[in-house]
Amino acid sequence: MKRFTHKLSISVCALLLLTANACKDDFLERAPAGASSETVLANRAGVDGLLIGAYSLLDGIGGPGGDVWAQSVTNWIWGGVASDDSHKGSEYGDQPQAEQVENYTTISTMPYIAAKWAPLYAGAQRANDVLRLLRKVPEGQITPADTMQIAAEARFLRGLYHFEAVKMFGEKVPYVHEGITYENDNLYVPNDASIYPQIEADLQFAAANLSPTKPQFGRVNSWAAKALLAQVMLFQDKYSEALPILKDVIANGVNSGGEKYDLMDNFSDNFRASRQNNAETVFAVQMSVGDGAGGLNGNAGDVLNYPGGGVTSCCGFYQPSFSLANAFKVDPATGLPLFENNAYNATNLKTDQGLSGTDPYTPGNEAVDPRIDWTIGRRGIPYLDWGIMPGQTWVRAQAAAGPYLPVKNVFWKAEADSETDFYDGWAANQSTGVNYNYIRFADVILMAAEAEVEAGSLAEAERLVNLVRARAANPAGWVHTYVDPADPAKGFTNTPAANYRIGLYSGQFTTRGQAYAREAVRFERRLELAMEGKRFFDLQRWDNGTGYMADILNAYIAKELEFMPSYQILKGAQFKKGQDEVFPIPQGQIDISNGTLKQNQNTGG
Repeated sequence: MKRFTHKLSISVCALLLLTANACKDDFLERAPAGASSETVLANRAGVDGLLIGAYSLLDGIGGPGGDVWAQSVTNWIWGGVASDDSHKGSEYGDQPQAEQVENYTTISTMPYIAAKWAPLYAGAQRANDVLRLLRKVPEGQITPADTMQIAAEARFLRGLYHFEAVKMFGEKVPYVHEGITYENDNLYVPNDASIYPQIEADLQFAAANLSPTKPQFGRVNSWAAKALLAQVMLFQDKYSEALPILKDVIANGVNSGGEKYDLMDNFSDNFRASRQNNAETVFAVQMSVGDGAGGLNGNAGDVLNYPGGGVTSCCGFYQPSFSLANAFKVDPATGLPLFENNAYNATNLKTDQGLSGTDPYTPGNEAVDPRIDWTIGRRGIPYLDWGIMPGQTWVRAQAAAGPYLPVKNVFWKAEADSETDFYDGWAANQSTGVNYNYIRFADVILMAAEAEVEAGSLAEAERLVNLVRARAANPAGWVHTYVDPADPAKGFTNTPAANYRIGLYSGQFTTRGQAYAREAVRFERRLELAMEGKRFFDLQRWDNGTGYMADILNAYIAKELEFMPSYQILKGAQFKKGQDEVFPIPQGQIDISNGTLKQNQNTGG
């Protein structure tokens, strides 16, 4: 199956024309050098080029300018740093806008906010360009079947971009369809109603009309559209409507290559370039390096997020929190998580916090879920194939942000030559060719488990959660010690690197009841999807005005400061119920809307 690299080449970029902004005055209608008119584009190649352009903004990079870190599709800032998953990392004062996100002082004039908004609506506009141009292609240039596939892909992308805007800025944001044009004199689109109905309509159209397989990975198929539609429904608490869709995806879904959806044998295979686009891939944003684009087609928005001095020379952002690491503690007798009454976070796992890099240190022997060391770098534990994570030489802002490092986003040393590229010529940082799993099959299974809990089918919810836990319980997929710690390239032994213990639920969902089952599923999502940019948005959708999100995050702040009193960013921080669940709409967008756009409940401070 051919991998679909969805970034536009330079030649296709020259063809890209945002028709909605075309001007009526004759002297402005002259095509600039390097651009093409709709007449030239109105054929199969032109439409394909525009569709590739719509895909190309999925990673957030390449459209309107701004801070690339804020634009990343991984949402490491918005879904991770803003939650209890991680700290911003690096030293205090470095990237202060990310610090404002972490301590809930984000304001509407912050450039990060504008940077995140811009590619979402540019992506939606590119999808609209495809739909507009399709209607102008002469008969016979594209078959009706291909026309339908192209339209369905474009509508999926339009739905996805708008959904990302809703997650960030609330359900009352502008919905921009292909009929919004300069010619129609309707460019000022209000945000006075929920746009969930329009997003659902786009995804329903895509799910109904897309083919189940595609000639290239990266192009969306019907099953991915169904999975995203179900996720959108969960964000509206429409569990009963989402459940049959999720059941269908689990029972019958295949990836774009035609492979039946399944959990990979090894959890870590989902985060390794050489093993991506696999059976667990429902929809992945394709990343590309070594293509002459200076790293801009890779994970450019995440180039700060590697251990400096060990993997790259910069920068040590995106450090996992104490809370996240503690979440992987388990009951040593049962191997089950300790989520009841937040027992997991009563005390810390052993760390080297407060020790110098040269102080002797031996990792603790606490019983932990084996996913921890594929998610969080801990001193004294093998860090992929880079070596034992040291207490010195690798940049880790221990005093400023804690003892841990990220792992899921990091490339393997053995694959560095083929899967990395200097970002925009900046040798200190590297983009990678590691895809971002926008939806993977484990996510689908846990969404279905949520819906089963709300339906009262607690035994079935437990069975689904156990599918995910059973994969994590496979010793072959655990982190193991090195054959030669001085030379990790020699491979791994069969000896687990830590005291891994994970058990399956055995009737607790039904005996303990729905409330217990609900929290068990939610906690499993935290463990399975940690550091994948989803945690903030999960808390957001579970809140429903109850204060659930505020309660969790304010308790997190208090406990994190107890564990690390010197952490400046969280001192005085408070998550404000009814305000901080979404981010403010960029003030610049409100200004240019002539008053059409209204600020959401987050006033922007």
